[in-house]
Amino acid sequence: MVTTQTADVSDPLEPRTPGASDRLDTRGATGRSAADRWRPLLLRWHFYAGILIGPFLIVATVTGTLYALIPQIDRAVYAHELTVDRVGTAELPLSAQVDAARRAHPEGAIVSVTPAPRAGDTTRVVLAVDGLPADHTRTVFVDPYTGEVRGALPTFGEWLPVRAWFDDLHRNLHLGDFGRNYSEIAASWLWVVALGGLILWIGHRRRTRKLARLAVPDRNAPRRARTLSWHGAVGVWIIVGLIGLSASGLSWSRFAGENISDLRSELSWTTPAVSTTIAGAAAGDAAAHHGSAPAETGVAPIGATDFTQVYDAARDAGLVGPMNISVPAEPGAAWSVKENARGFPSHFDAIAVDPHTFTVTDRVDFAQWPFMAKMTTWAISAHMGLFGVINQIALVALGIGLLSVIVRGYLMWWRRRPTRGDRHLPQAPRRGALSGLRPLEALAVVAVAAGLGWFMPWFGIPLALFVIADALRGVVATRRDADAAVGAAR
Repeated sequence: MVTTQTADVSDPLEPRTPGASDRLDTRGATGRSAADRWRPLLLRWHFYAGILIGPFLIVATVTGTLYALIPQIDRAVYAHELTVDRVGTAELPLSAQVDAARRAHPEGAIVSVTPAPRAGDTTRVVLAVDGLPADHTRTVFVDPYTGEVRGALPTFGEWLPVRAWFDDLHRNLHLGDFGRNYSEIAASWLWVVALGGLILWIGHRRRTRKLARLAVPDRNAPRRARTLSWHGAVGVWIIVGLIGLSASGLSWSRFAGENISDLRSELSWTTPAVSTTIAGAAAGDAAAHHGSAPAETGVAPIGATDFTQVYDAARDAGLVGPMNISVPAEPGAAWSVKENARGFPSHFDAIAVDPHTFTVTDRVDFAQWPFMAKMTTWAISAHMGLFGVINQIALVALGIGLLSVIVRGYLMWWRRRPTRGDRHLPQAPRRGALSGLRPLEALAVVAVAAGLGWFMPWFGIPLALFVIADALRGVVATRRDADAAVGAAR
């Protein structure tokens, strides 16, 4: 039987003894089990990530949970714009609805139109106008039965002001591109903290012969053990959701998101789009039909009944609401019509419509999308709570669960402080964990960390800062111990 010579690996339940060595005894590492070799490294990694990334996760969790609660509030606040007073027997032609919007709001250029998706809803006419923040438009809401303009609001994509405000809060804290760094740090580290904690918790339950109670807290245990058990059990309950939030959040992050987009392109996982290019004479005919585009917008004038004919072509092609009708981006280009049913079942079929003949020139059905493109769309929709009330409840529960895990993590950290002598902040798990691995294992850790740091810069930058700070702390501790040894020798 091989005897391991592992020293204390700083169980988070136990307080550190003041003056104790800060470095692990890793002698005999080659004879240690894999669990004994890897646990100190995972403990140290989980500790630093939890303590230093925790504030970013708290902010992202609180703002994300608030965002999940907004849709009903948003719809109540803008009920006048979103709904009609009375459902009529027949809707006006779509072109007449658009004309009513333009008479009330002649400014800017039409970007798109969303016909009323359900009885009692208003039609949305989206305008590109000056004076709004980047990526924002003005949406005019029209009663489809009477042509009454119910109002106009600044919008961010399809989000109305209240939801757009909370979306911006969650995404960048209203700090623009600089603020996006915080949410990318949270998304980059969430999966690391979660998976590391899960592995540690499984190991702890196995050592204490409670593996069958992996997802069950110890309610009658001593205080520190009880806190750890709730921390671990709740983490097990929410682990799948946390990884999903991390992955979907990274997909639209600033830096890692760009790398993910490049990877998706290389693997042909991108979302297919209809072609709005019309070949040959058809393009020339369309350009002649519409005339030259205004220089300031680059978009050709729209005929009196064009919206109605494009809408009819889309319905004849089998598209269902809600759908988004986008005007040609340039003279001679086709119209594009896309379904936008993000709930379940999802509908994202899209067609291109010739602006002269109003025939379908291209089509891409959701069923034709690559599997990973569908998965990405569904993951993002779930992240945003777009699958309905049950999805929203799940997100709120996930947010509360994550906050409880973080708070209990900080409690365990605080309770590790010395209970006698000088009162100071608890120390990290002992150093030397990496040197306790076998050489190939240590090399693999460094290579994987470097690769992840390159792919997710806001994982790599904090990790590099952790390592530098820890190394400097180690130098100081070594010199202090050496001075103490010299003083004792005298």
